[in-house]
Formats: sequence, C-alpha cells, structure tokens
Amino acid sequence: MGSIFGRYLRAATFGESHGKAVGVVVEGLPAGLAVSAEMIQRDLDRRRPGQSVFTSARREADQVEILSGVGADGLSLGTPIALLVRNQDARSKDYGELARLFRPGHADFTYFHKYGVPPQPGGGRASGRETVGRVAAGALARALLAQEGVGIQAYTVQVGGMRAQACDLAFAQGDPLRCPDPAVAEAMADEVRQALAAGDSVGGVVEVLITGAPAGLGDPVADKLDALLAGAMLGIGGVKGLEVGDGFAVAARRGSANNDQISPQGFLSNHAGGILGGISTGQDIVLRLAVKPTPSIAQPQQTIDLDGQARTIQIKGRHDPCLCPRIAPVAEAMAALVLADAWLAQRAARNIR
Repeated sequence: MGSIFGRYLRAATFGESHGKAVGVVVEGLPAGLAVSAEMIQRDLDRRRPGQSVFTSARREADQVEILSGVGADGLSLGTPIALLVRNQDARSKDYGELARLFRPGHADFTYFHKYGVPPQPGGGRASGRETVGRVAAGALARALLAQEGVGIQAYTVQVGGMRAQACDLAFAQGDPLRCPDPAVAEAMADEVRQALAAGDSVGGVVEVLITGAPAGLGDPVADKLDALLAGAMLGIGGVKGLEVGDGFAVAARRGSANNDQISPQGFLSNHAGGILGGISTGQDIVLRLAVKPTPSIAQPQQTIDLDGQARTIQIKGRHDPCLCPRIAPVAEAMAALVLADAWLAQRAARNIR
C-alpha cells in the first residue's frame, strides 16, 4: 500500500482512523532547520475537526509529539523525523452496523476487492484522518520553503453554486469555510447549512496560491512540476479534479489570447499558472481542486453487503458536511512537500554539475 511521498524529501504516513495513533516519518530534511512542536501544531490545528458546525464533531486535540530527528537545541539533525499524533475520540460503535456494508462514495468497495479487507471503522487508511501525517510533514517542508521566501495559502473559492469573486487572503484565514470573499461568505455558509439540514453534503472548489517560488523548479519530461503537484493534490481523498492556471478555460481560447507574453519587466499575464514545460516560471503558481461532496450522508442509500445482497444504508456518526475547509490545509501541506522536494532536487543537480 503506497504511503510514501517524495524523492529527496520523503514522507511516509502511518495509522488508521480508529487506531491508536496516526503520524509520519520524514526523511531528507536538511540539518540545522529550526523545528518545534508549536510550529507543526499551528498547521495541525487548522485541519483538526470539531472547530465549527461546518466540520466533523469528532473531538481531537491532534497534539503532535516529536519522537526523533530534532536535537535539544531545536534544530533538525538531518536524520529521520518521526511525528506522532494519538487518536483520542474514535467511536467505533458508530460503525458497528456498517461492518458488512459498502458505503456509497467511499473506498470500502475498492479496498475489499484489492485487499480482501471488510469495511473498517471510520474508513481505516482511507479516512481523512490519514492526512494528519501529511499536514505535520508539510509543516516541516513549509519551514524549509519559508527560508527561500516561498509562501502557500489555500482557500475555498466555491461551495455548491456560490463562487467567490474577490480574494481577501486575510479574511479567508478567519472564515470557517476559508472563503476569501466577504461578500459571499455568508451565502456559502448557507449552502452548507441547507445541505446539513437535509442530511446531505455539498462539494466545492479549493484554490491553492504559491508565491515566491523561483523560476527553474521541476523537470521537462517525467517529473514536470505541474504533474507532481497534480499527483499530490489528486492523492488527497475527496479531490476529483485539478486545474493549473486557467485550467479548462484554455480549451475555448486561441493561442493569441492564452499565451503569456513577456516584456523586459516580466510576464504580462499568468494564464499558465506559473508553470511552463513542467518548470516554474517565477510567477505565482495557481491550482484549483474540485472537491466532491462528503460521501457520508444521513439520507438512506442503496448498497450491497459483503455477500452481494441488496441493502439500504443510512450513515450515522460525525462527518464534515463540506470537505473544503479541512482539505485546504492538506492541499497546502502537499504543495509544500512537492515544492520542497523540487527545491532539494534542484540543489542536488547544481552540486553534481
């Protein structure tokens, strides 16, 4: 089961939704980087559940423990860094009636056919709980990138039929849905409330903005930067589509309208989203993730059991009515891991030459 990300900076996540703990082992972080539990905790606090009506009511402190790889002086040793977060509020009894049923929209059916494993409480490794390790690792990558002036922020630009028209990054940080547009934030919230009241869920779009990335990151063939970012984003549970730059809108244009022309002062537009030929241009890198509605809903649905017999399922428990606000910090973490890995690859290539 693939659980390792990266080439030069490698992160291996572990743990299940209702196991004793989740976490990550990070290898390849250079020695001498300031690392603290507080630094990692800031990012974990942004993805943890139970913070508003728009997220799962599961109560987890998500308190990180640094087990290895950091010296007494708070600096990375260049050795593997192991980070652990203990599960404290798993309620496996909520899944007792589902042990032999495949939940529509979940990975229960595919995991069973691949591994022969029946549905696990909370989804096991397929749960969003696995992303705790990704966010913890991403905090380390973010610290490395910050030294190079790279910033990453993700926010919700669409929920259901409501789409943001403005982008106030400071506002997005404080909004429970991470909406960047004060004029539509309440309308987005209403979309989620209506879905929740109907025992349903709603999808949306998360945008990721990467600033300060230098030109030259990525490779032109097998390891294109946009391909690596796409793989990282599509590897997040619930993400079903990705746009780089203007994305699908370019299909309706001519080259004269879509090319980012260049002046002595720099590019005149950024339709490409900061990546050309698989290599960063030095402009902002812009990604958009299509996020599906949370598959765990309270409405009755048709399914089958382990014996292939028709059944009706009604999912109980604590679930996010909209995944977007909690996917945003995960997307930031995955972007940080890809960018830091690409930066280390670039540094290694220059040293070899």
